Amino acid sequence: MPPLRYLLWLAPYLGVALGFAFPDCVNGPLKSNAVCNRTQDAATRAQALIALFTDDELMANTVNFSPGVSRLGLPGYQWWSEALHGLSTSPGTGVVFTPSGNFSSATSFPEPITLGSAFDDSLIKAVGDVISTEARAFNNFGMAGLDFFTPNINLFRDPRWGRGQETPGEDPFHISQYVLNLVDGLQGGIDPTPYFKIVADCKHYAAYDIENWEGNDRTSFNAVVTNQDLSEYYLPSFQSCVRDAKVGSIMCSYNSVNGIPSCANSYLLQTILRDFWGFNDDRWVTSDCDAVDNIFSTHHFTSTYAQAVADALKAGTDIDCGNTYAEHLPEAFNQSLITRADLEKALIRQYTSLVRLGYFDPPDVQPYRQLDWSDVNSPNAQQLAYQAAVEGIVLLKNDGTLPLDTSIKKLALIGPFANATTQMQGNYQGIAPFLISPLQGAMNAGYQATFVAGTTISDTSTAGFAAAVAAAQSADAVIFAGGIDGTV
Repeated sequence: MPPLRYLLWLAPYLGVALGFAFPDCVNGPLKSNAVCNRTQDAATRAQALIALFTDDELMANTVNFSPGVSRLGLPGYQWWSEALHGLSTSPGTGVVFTPSGNFSSATSFPEPITLGSAFDDSLIKAVGDVISTEARAFNNFGMAGLDFFTPNINLFRDPRWGRGQETPGEDPFHISQYVLNLVDGLQGGIDPTPYFKIVADCKHYAAYDIENWEGNDRTSFNAVVTNQDLSEYYLPSFQSCVRDAKVGSIMCSYNSVNGIPSCANSYLLQTILRDFWGFNDDRWVTSDCDAVDNIFSTHHFTSTYAQAVADALKAGTDIDCGNTYAEHLPEAFNQSLITRADLEKALIRQYTSLVRLGYFDPPDVQPYRQLDWSDVNSPNAQQLAYQAAVEGIVLLKNDGTLPLDTSIKKLALIGPFANATTQMQGNYQGIAPFLISPLQGAMNAGYQATFVAGTTISDTSTAGFAAAVAAAQSADAVIFAGGIDGTV
C-alpha cells in the first residue's frame, strides 16, 4: 500500500496530467489578478480572469478537457467526472483509481433504480453527501475533478430503453423529490456558501429515453412532445433540480425536441432553463459527449460545422463534451457567426463556478480541501450502502416462504446472477472495496450453499438445465437469481 505521504508528494503531478491541478494564487502569474482576490464576488473574479484570454485561448477552453492558459499559470481542467452511484471509472471520465492501497476503491451504492425504490429522501441526501465527500478526497490527491456528470433524471418511460437502472423511476413527482435531496447532498447544501462541495449535473435535458430502437438512434432522434407532456412529465424533475436544488450544471441531450437539437435549442436552454427557472450565470451547460458534433453530422440541422457550433454556443451550450468547439469555433468566429462576447459569456460561467468551488483559494481555509483517504470507505459509508440496498429491495409477492424456516439448511442458488459480483453493480460503476455475491451471502449466513448457473443472461441453450435440476432436488430450498444486464 503506498504511504499517504507518497501520494501527497505525487498528487500535484497526477493532477496536472489528468486536469485536476490547482492554480497558484500565491506565487503564480495570476497572484495580482482579481480572480485570486477572495474579497471580490465570484462573477467579478471570473470576469477578471477571462478578460486576459486571447480569442484563440477562449475558443480552446470551451471543451471538456480544457487546456488552460500556460502563460497565465492557469492549468488545464477536466470538467467530466462521473459518480452515478459512487465514483465511477466510466470510459473517458476523469476519476482514477490506483491499482492497490490508498484511493484504490470507493463506496459503491446501489443503482438509482434501487435507490429510488427506497422512497427515503433523507437516505438519498445522505448518499449524495458520502459520494461528494469521497469525490473531494480523490480530487485533493489529483484523481478526480470537482464537477460530476450526475444524476440521470430522465424518466423510465419504457423498459426497452435499456438504461432504466440509471434512473430513480418513472414518476415525475418522485424523481423531483429524489433529485432535490440528492443534489443537496452532492453539492453540500442548497446553493451553499462560501463553497460548493462539488458541482452536480442533471442530465439528459430533455425528453431523452431512447438509445437505438427499430432504427431510431439517440444521436438523430427527434422527440415530438406537446407542451403539456413537457410541463407535466418530462420537465418537472429538471425544474426541481434547477429551481429548487440550485444545481450547478445541466447536460443537454443527444436528441432533438420538436425539430431542434437540444444543445442548439434556445427555448430549452434560455427561455425555460435560465429565464423561467433561474439558472443564472454562475452555472453552466455542457453537451452530452459529441452532441454538438451531432447537430451537423446526424441531425443535419445545419449545413456546416461552423453554423452548428455557433448555434450551440449562442443557444447556451457553454461546454462541448468533445472537440467540435475547439475544431470549428475558429471558423465560426472568422465568419462572424459568433463574437468574443459569446465566448466570454460561456467561459465566465465556467470559471465563476470554479471560483465557487474554491478552485483559486488557499486550501487551508477550505474544510473540503482537508479530506483524504481516511474519509473514503468509512464504516458509516459502508453501513449506508447496506441500508440503501436493504431499503431498495422490492418484494413483489410472498406466499409464506420468507423468511426461510429455520429447518432449511441446504440452499441451491441457481441462475446467472447467483454468483455475480461486479455484474451486480450495473453501469457507471466504480471499484468497490469489496463485493459479496448471493452465493457468498448465503454461505456467510450459515447455509450449505450450492451454485449452478443453469443458464446465461441471453442464450437459449438447455445444456445447464440438468445440473440445475439436480442441485434443486438435493436442496431444502431453491433461490433463483436471474434477469438481464447491460449486455442485452
